[in-house]
Amino acid sequence: MTMIRKPAVAGQFYPEDPKQLREQIAGFIQKIIKKEDVLGIVSPHAGYMFSGSVAGAVYSRINIPDKAIILCPNHTGRGAPFSIITEGSWLTPLGEVKIASEIGKKILKNSKQLEEDVSAHALEHSIEVQLPFLYYLNPKISFVPICFTCGDYSSYENIALAISTVIKDAGGKILIIASSDMSHYESQDVAREKDRKAIDAILKLDEKFLLERIEHYNISMCGYVPATVMLIACKKLGAKTAELVKYQTSGDVIGDYSEVVGYAGIIVK
Repeated sequence: MTMIRKPAVAGQFYPEDPKQLREQIAGFIQKIIKKEDVLGIVSPHAGYMFSGSVAGAVYSRINIPDKAIILCPNHTGRGAPFSIITEGSWLTPLGEVKIASEIGKKILKNSKQLEEDVSAHALEHSIEVQLPFLYYLNPKISFVPICFTCGDYSSYENIALAISTVIKDAGGKILIIASSDMSHYESQDVAREKDRKAIDAILKLDEKFLLERIEHYNISMCGYVPATVMLIACKKLGAKTAELVKYQTSGDVIGDYSEVVGYAGIIVK
């Protein structure tokens, strides 16, 4: 099922003009900083005005390999519960990013939960906003998009095992990206308190603790399922530690602290 996906939120979440987009991303990327190989990351997906500096801080810290698997939540409600695309490409203002078809097909074959489905991805922004950063830093990048609604832990584990098995067979060098914002439309103090609980669980590499905290404290972290799958897969690949690179809220950007959205950038290695 080949998909040539055109940008859905260019001109809204980030500049549509390639020159302006390059300049904006360049402003978020820290030039003089030691980069390292990592297994996975959490990166936010709001408009670049709000979360671009957090995404830039994370991407500045890591070596971008030639292949990535990007896990995102389903904001639109369209498509299958666990949706993957294994053929085609996504267009960005900076250039075309191809789907890593061989990797995607192996993941699909190894998972009983995933379905080939383009409709979940057609208007979903949370993978799209990662691609300009990846392309800017490595124009050779190709990727596998996977979109999640909510399910049960066994489903998450099944997909994570499929991902980690394929990465092992490929000799590593495939980055797992969990695209997620944190708390939505809480006061600054409440958002920071709730987000700290979720972040602490991720830093402990404890996905079950994360799921418990999301439910118990009613944390509106939209990408907790992608983060859960990323953590399980990274641990199967030998993850030992995680680090919070940057956290901020929309209130820190615009000065309105009454209803904020939180953004966290985390690396897992």
